[in-house]
Amino acid sequence: MLSPPEPAPAATSRPPVHRKRRRPSTAIELGLATLYLSFLVFIPLGAVVWQSTQNGWSGFWEDISSPEAASTLKLTIVASFVVAIINAFMGTLIAWVLVRDSFPGKRIIDTIIDLPFALPTIVAGLVLVTLYGPQSPLHVTLAYTQPGVVAALLFVTLPFVVRTVQPVLLELDQEMEAAAASLGAGRFTIFRRIILPNLVPAILAGTALSFARALSEYGATVLISGNLPFKTQVASVQIFSQIQNDNTTGAAAVSTVLLVVSLLVLVGLGMIQRWSVRRG
Repeated sequence: MLSPPEPAPAATSRPPVHRKRRRPSTAIELGLATLYLSFLVFIPLGAVVWQSTQNGWSGFWEDISSPEAASTLKLTIVASFVVAIINAFMGTLIAWVLVRDSFPGKRIIDTIIDLPFALPTIVAGLVLVTLYGPQSPLHVTLAYTQPGVVAALLFVTLPFVVRTVQPVLLELDQEMEAAAASLGAGRFTIFRRIILPNLVPAILAGTALSFARALSEYGATVLISGNLPFKTQVASVQIFSQIQNDNTTGAAAVSTVLLVVSLLVLVGLGMIQRWSVRRG
């Protein structure tokens, strides 16, 4: 007897395609975020740029190219670059020691790293003047000198690179390093080929924050610099002096230069950071 034909398999129905819909609250959240940033960032920065051109572009150029303004801008930008480079190396080293080494007082040092965040910068300037001033107990005089300005900026920017590199080191898989060592790779090769590529984005991020903070620092430098024109006067102090002299346009012009330099450096380091991530 012939067996009855098997029923044809039922056509599998395709699951309905659910299109990703935007939540109704997204527009509200975006609007609130944009409004908040506009009041805090965009509008004030735009007002500074607008104020800097009140005397025209010729007046703007005259304000930023005057001997005093040019001297302060040169000192501030050069010192900020020096501070950023030093922090890139020393901040990475400190983060490495805190993560990979064990020694007495490690937790205390790890806590002290954040002290510049909590300490008012004017207090930091007072501490530096006490330690490195004319009556220094350490017999090291840095007050009213350009190295003293760099030391003050290093103090207030210390945590940035350390705190950006430290979490990456904590999450880094050390089994890869052990595997590379078992295959005969030396310590320098392991660091260059495995560890450093993972640290570069964090180092660049911390360096950018360090540079931006150094470029705008006022409290820590106003005391130790002595505010000596053409010698130790930084841009932030010169801007404050211009405001006191009722020259808001000149102060806004110097501020605009700092804004442009900071923006260019942040964008440049961000591009390098994204390139290093893609390459890695």
